[in-house]
Amino acid sequence: MTARITLPTAQGAGEVLTLREPAGWQRPAGPPTSRIAYAAAHVVADPHADNAPGQPARLDWDATLGVRRNLWSWGLGVAEAMDTAQRGMGLDWAATRELIRRSAAEAAACGGRIVAGAATDQLTGVPTGLDQIVAAYAEQVAFVQECGATAVVMASRQLAALATGPDDYLRVYDQVLSRSAAPVVLHWLGDMFDPALAGYWGSTDLDAATKTFVSLVQSHADVVDGVKVSLLDADREVRLRELLPTDVRVYTGDDYHYPELIAGDGRQFSHALLGAFAAIAPAASAALQRLDAGDQVGFREILDPTVPLSRHVFAPPTQYYKTGIAFLSWLNGFQPGFTMVGGLHSGRSVPHLVQVFRLADAAGLLLDPDLAVERMRRYLSVAGVDA
Repeated sequence: MTARITLPTAQGAGEVLTLREPAGWQRPAGPPTSRIAYAAAHVVADPHADNAPGQPARLDWDATLGVRRNLWSWGLGVAEAMDTAQRGMGLDWAATRELIRRSAAEAAACGGRIVAGAATDQLTGVPTGLDQIVAAYAEQVAFVQECGATAVVMASRQLAALATGPDDYLRVYDQVLSRSAAPVVLHWLGDMFDPALAGYWGSTDLDAATKTFVSLVQSHADVVDGVKVSLLDADREVRLRELLPTDVRVYTGDDYHYPELIAGDGRQFSHALLGAFAAIAPAASAALQRLDAGDQVGFREILDPTVPLSRHVFAPPTQYYKTGIAFLSWLNGFQPGFTMVGGLHSGRSVPHLVQVFRLADAAGLLLDPDLAVERMRRYLSVAGVDA
């Protein structure tokens, strides 16, 4: 039987949507060979715990690790404990440590690729000096590496609050990279994802910030596996690829322009480390299989239709995109309920999530239409919508 649902419109009326059949993409035999691709995974809140704003995060470990096993089954790597996992928006350092430890063990057991975020969020308040930030970074980088994952050196709110210019950033990162026992990925997260990071690298002028960033990478190219760029600016990412040492990978974090950045321009291309890939894993996997076969047209034919969904999920205020990722996970049956640590399930409106449902259906990413319809009806009922 065809799945149908009546959805509310902007005018308050009801409109019947007949869901399309899922696309039926096939899981690959292994990871893609033409690109390295990571999906930044979200965390699933324990529905029995007090995950209210300001409370310590309590996770549903079975569902959280199940999300990761699903991503690995599509041949994607997992980017753990990143922005998508609510770092700085509900996931505290104690929960983060356990998350990294458990996920790294799961990756080792199934042969999955994993990187994990290292930041300075174990610090409370504003540090009194840069040395405290260096020590915090070093602690987390060492922990990630001891667990068996590659560290992603994330942007630091504490450093952004304390630094007075580019030299402070270079001083901190120089010491962190010099102490690292293995290559790392550097993450440049734009302030559209976290307003507290405005002026990162010592300037609000992105050209000046880019010069500082590139000089840092050039000075430590032996320990920088790659850089993850999350600026939602495709032209700037293309220019950055041309400025970096040839052995340093660029992992796109651009959830608006990923198809063209991954496809490349015939000379250079980006690898992927994307929150969007957590929402579109089957399509991303199928597209990368086409790319592995040299079929760029087929790659774009699969991936381009997912962009409207991703652009909507990551629409401003962009930092609340995690709500859409968790909502899709619930619709697709990967978690028992639609709740988030820190109460972040309230981060998007009913109309926004209704459009997430529509766009996911259009992209063939509601994997069990009957289940998705049942859960969407329950969500609308609880929200007080009589469509």
